[in-house]
Amino acid sequence: MNLVKRKWWFVSAIVAGSVVVLCYWPLFHVVSLEQADKDLADKKQASFEPVAFVETFWSKQLIPGADRAVDVSELMEAIRKDRQAARREFGRSVGLSSTYYYFVSGTGRVIDHSSNSIGIALDDNAAEVQVSLETGPVFGNAVRDGTALLDVNDFTNSQDFNAVSSEINRRIEADVLPELREQSQPGAMIRFVGCAQISDEDTDLNPLRVVPIIGETP
Repeated sequence: MNLVKRKWWFVSAIVAGSVVVLCYWPLFHVVSLEQADKDLADKKQASFEPVAFVETFWSKQLIPGADRAVDVSELMEAIRKDRQAARREFGRSVGLSSTYYYFVSGTGRVIDHSSNSIGIALDDNAAEVQVSLETGPVFGNAVRDGTALLDVNDFTNSQDFNAVSSEINRRIEADVLPELREQSQPGAMIRFVGCAQISDEDTDLNPLRVVPIIGETP
């Protein structure tokens, strides 16, 4: 009888100990679908690398996609005739914002050069700046949104999408603008590709203010 009791107490102790262990270190956790989705999103956010993303985007999509840009002389003529028709044909809008964008390319002559912009004349005899290549600090989302190569729905969250814009702008400041400034002496011919953000048609269209992704002598 004593042996039976000892066995019973021994088994009971093992069971009780197992219960205690499982309470603190369970074999599995029950997680709600909402929490699981949040955990997955957090992992994706933590793993997103904007520098690496933009490196690939720049070389594989953005620069090769320059041939999709509208000729700036054609665009300027369309704007002169009918701003709204030009916007419908060549512009790009994002969401419900009144701001819209043009993705343009062209070649022109430098007729003005300041610390923050390079004034370009498209016509041989033009004396006024028709395109202003922005060469100061780059802000905003002109290139990210203006090319139609990136879609916010392809990103896990808006933070990643905004990080891409910031890295594109940094890349332009570091890799495009220094050489463009050096080449843009008065009278020099410059080939450019870039994006224009139109928030106020009275000030942003004349001259057309372009953030360049390519700026070089032809």
